[in-house]
Amino acid sequence: MDYWTATLLTVVAGVGTFLLLRRRVGGGQEAKEKILRARNRRTESLRRAEEAVIRYKQSHQTTNLAPILELSLSQLTKQLHEGSLDPKDVFHSYMEKTLAVHKKLNCCTEILLESFDQLETVGSNKEGLLYGVPVSIKDNCDYKGHDSSCGVLLYLEKPVQEDSVLVQVLKKQGAIPFVKTNLPQGLLSYDCSNPIYGQTVNPHNLQKTSGGSSGGEGALIGGGGSLLGIGTDVAGSIRIPASFCGICGLKPTAGRLSSQGFQAACPGQKSVRASPGPMARDVDSLALCMQALLCDHMFSLDPTVPPLPFNMQIYQSTKPLRIGYLENDGFQQPSPSMVRSVREVKALLEQAGHTFVPFQPLRISATFDLIVKSLLADGGTTFFQKLVGSPVDPALKQQIFPYAFPMWFKKALSFLLKPWFPRISSSLRALCGVGSVGKLWEQHAAVEDYIKETITHWKQCNIDVLLCPVIAPAYNFFYCGKITTIGTYTMLYNLLNFPAGVVPVTTVTKEDEEELKHYEGIYQDVYDKFFKEAVTGAEGLPVAVQCVALPWQEELCLRFMKEVEQLVKQSRK
Repeated sequence: MDYWTATLLTVVAGVGTFLLLRRRVGGGQEAKEKILRARNRRTESLRRAEEAVIRYKQSHQTTNLAPILELSLSQLTKQLHEGSLDPKDVFHSYMEKTLAVHKKLNCCTEILLESFDQLETVGSNKEGLLYGVPVSIKDNCDYKGHDSSCGVLLYLEKPVQEDSVLVQVLKKQGAIPFVKTNLPQGLLSYDCSNPIYGQTVNPHNLQKTSGGSSGGEGALIGGGGSLLGIGTDVAGSIRIPASFCGICGLKPTAGRLSSQGFQAACPGQKSVRASPGPMARDVDSLALCMQALLCDHMFSLDPTVPPLPFNMQIYQSTKPLRIGYLENDGFQQPSPSMVRSVREVKALLEQAGHTFVPFQPLRISATFDLIVKSLLADGGTTFFQKLVGSPVDPALKQQIFPYAFPMWFKKALSFLLKPWFPRISSSLRALCGVGSVGKLWEQHAAVEDYIKETITHWKQCNIDVLLCPVIAPAYNFFYCGKITTIGTYTMLYNLLNFPAGVVPVTTVTKEDEEELKHYEGIYQDVYDKFFKEAVTGAEGLPVAVQCVALPWQEELCLRFMKEVEQLVKQSRK
């Protein structure tokens, strides 16, 4: 057979296999009824919360709740501790705003009605750093008596038996978790849509996605319905929605905060570790949240977390920094606004007395393979099994299409495509997983070696922190599942287990849009074509930069983020 005949037969065989597997995934009548019950539970919680807000406002007609929403978290906590603000006024103002934002953006999976009861007793935790602060939590964060659905039917109607460690600590610090927020089906996506609760949209443009997987948090905070939330990040899942929605987000070093009570995309996967982290309107809010969480109560509840309290001295330091900078990682050409944001922030930091050193990630193309093979070491089997008996969300179909292919087909297609489409070939090869326990150990060793080499490279450059792009601007719908290669800008720091945060610094301009028309990409393949289409039509949408530090240096990372935030604000004046 000639080359193209072999290719055709391989494709036909693979598609046939996929269609057989798809019959196992697609949901029937039972699935539809289960989805309907979940939606009804959400509707009922929204209705009861709305009635409670109406009753409260009727009994407090002289109270103006609107100004509360304008306060920063620092201002809010100060006034709550002083007693000049009533926690009940704060709670109901944010509950009302959340209900309004959800109607517009579809960002919530359920109102936590127990929060109304907690409000009555919150005075017992008045010394807590987050006393009286309503906090939103991502759907995969356990809250006693509620599902942590992860957007899949498999986890519906299985209410958890206890709060996650972070929810327990938030309550101890006086915070009131009041709503769960949306995420993508199965978590392993940077979109925010699932067949149970639907698509979450962007607060700045309803025709764009909020990003994911912590997209419900990004949309709710970006829309003003929450001023502090808890997300999780395994490949950019805090940073991407923060970037898309124009807010701040921090992915800490995995292990700095407790992960007990968070449902994972692929439990047991250790090479690219997930981490819970805060999302908020400004950097000071992220720092206050970290300060509140890094307390003796968390260290007691989860002894696997190193007892490292928040170091305020490092966060408040004004020492000039040596900053590595990166505009293009050499694997996926960034959008014009991504490049411009880094250049503009670099100029501001240089003017403020900081020193810059060029920095380039090591072997980024091979590292992309390492990341994908680590996330899906089993070839995607665990993730695919979560979808059994469930309809596949339209936003996920393109992404999981190759997951279902048998191993021999992935390998054959990867070999056949390599001469013409090296990145597609590479992705398929990585999706084959590792194949054996011995190969898995080799994979773990390769990750350890890469971390060691990168830290050596970092020290040779003699840098304190790194400034680099984060994916931006927000995508048009149904593109996240088509473009994995751009993920190197965020996934790399999960693989390295470096803390990384994002700060909004600018918006897309007409000039950016004009320059995008000439975008071709590095490889000029289908990934480059899709990326250009995904970010088109984004004038006015937020663009962020990413700030990175070495492991366990969250305070330094936040200090760097704060510096960026302040300089950008000053430049606008």
